[in-house]
Parts: sequence; structure tokens; C-alpha cells
Amino acid sequence: MQEQKSFQASDRGRLYLVPTPIGNLEDMTFRAVTTLKEADLILSEDTRNTQKLLNHFDISTKQLSYHKFNHQERLATILKRLEEGQVLAQVSDAGMPAISDPGADLVQAVIQAGYAVIPLPGPNAALTALMASGLDTQRFLFVGFPPRKKKALKETLADLKGDQATLIFYESPYRLRQSLKVCAEVFGDDRKVVVVRELTKRFEEFRRGTLAEVLAYYEDHPEIKGEICFMLAGQSEEEAQAEQAAAAPNAGLSLRDQVLGRMAQEGLTSKAAIKAVAKDQGLAKQEVYAAYHQIEGGQG
Repeated sequence: MQEQKSFQASDRGRLYLVPTPIGNLEDMTFRAVTTLKEADLILSEDTRNTQKLLNHFDISTKQLSYHKFNHQERLATILKRLEEGQVLAQVSDAGMPAISDPGADLVQAVIQAGYAVIPLPGPNAALTALMASGLDTQRFLFVGFPPRKKKALKETLADLKGDQATLIFYESPYRLRQSLKVCAEVFGDDRKVVVVRELTKRFEEFRRGTLAEVLAYYEDHPEIKGEICFMLAGQSEEEAQAEQAAAAPNAGLSLRDQVLGRMAQEGLTSKAAIKAVAKDQGLAKQEVYAAYHQIEGGQG
């Protein structure tokens, strides 16, 4: 077990995770500005982008680039600075470090080396969008950026189809329509969706409706620009009951035939179909896997 007392006086180095605005610079907190001013070094995803923020708040702290392409070579330097007792601050281009942004690997390495990692609260696109979405905010699942390829996307969504939590995605404006189309294929045209564009910026907009309605809008308005977050309502009790009723005819089929049926009807891979059947039947995936592959001891 490892214990961290974040604010206990110490000469040991420490790493602050500092969220930065996702659009509106006025969302920067006083504490975040102070932390960046007092740090010995700022680790930035893009030093050019961060420099604009530092200039705005008159912060003169030096920067060191830290991103997915150089994190391995930077790690030794960062740990050496912490060993010397330096205070480091990490920022991403926007929002919270380590949340769909560089930082998670650094956090793990710093913790493993025995130094404190101190998070600051601040802007986050997923939660900011969720609280104004009109969807359930009690239970939600942050998915992040979905797979780019249609087959992988369909399998990912199939795994989430029965989840009752609100699903939160980030997406490129260039792939939004394709992703929404696949969502409609998996979840149905009537599932509620909220698309948020340019959150906290001048042209911020929310588009709320069913997948069919929102898709129809984007078919008529294909030019999509800006940062995108979209959210899907979780499966309702009515949808769950209807799905169970639809699965009832499969009750007399063997597990293997149910898997084959899902593959044929829904275009799923065997892996995704096995997961779906296991969830429908309340069984372990290993049991359905054994039945599908006709492994001895598995149900036929």
C-alpha cells in the first residue's frame, strides 16, 4: 500500500496535474494560474499552444514538451528533476491531463517512483456537456474517442447496447456522421442523442433529439466544424424488456446456434456474438465460448 499526503510539507519533488480551458480562457482557475507560475517547469502537450495561455496570464515558467511521441525519452529527465526536489506541472492542450490526453503513463511512473501526484479541478468537456445534456447524470460512462473502423466501432457499441448509463463520446467532426449512423444501426433510430459542438466557445451549440432526427439534420448540413462531444441515453427498462422478448425465440436454440444467429443477423464477429449471447443468457463468456467452439464440457 502507498500513502500520499499531498500537502504535507516536504522537500521532495511533486507533480501537479493542471486542467486548462477547453475554449473560454476565463474558465482558468486562480489556483491553476498560481500553480503554473510557481512551478519549476511545465510539461506541455504542445509548447506553442500552451505558450499562448501562459502569455495571456503573464506566466513566465519554462516549458518542456511531453506528448505521446516523446514520453519515453522524456521520462528519465522528469524523474531526475523530481529527485532534485523540483515542482512540475503538467498540462494538455485543453481540459484535464490524462483524460483522453497525454499524462496517464506519466502519472503511473511518478507514483511508482514514490513522488506525489496532485490533481487540480477544472474544465472537462465530458462532464460539462453531460450536465446540460438533459440525459441521466446519475449514471454515466465515459467512452472517449470510439474506434475509427466501422467493424470495431460496431463491436464496441454492441458491448454497450444494454448499458443503462448515459454514454459519453468524443469525436472528430469528420467522423461524426459515420459514428452516428453506426449508433443508429446498433441502438435503433429512437435512442436519444445529444451532440455538443464548440463547448464554451462563441459558437457553442447543443443538438438534442433521436438518432434519426439528429442524423437527418447532419445529412442536410454535412459541413461540421469544431470540437465534438456526443452522448447517448442509456437503455431504458422498456428497451430492455423488448430486447428480452425478442430474444425469447432463441430460448430453444443451443448456445452455438445462438452465436451463429447473432453473427448472421447482426454482422458481428464470433467474439462479439459470444459476448452478446453470454449477456443475454446471464452466462460466463467462457461457457458460451466453449459451446461455440464445441469444446468438451461446453453446452451444445
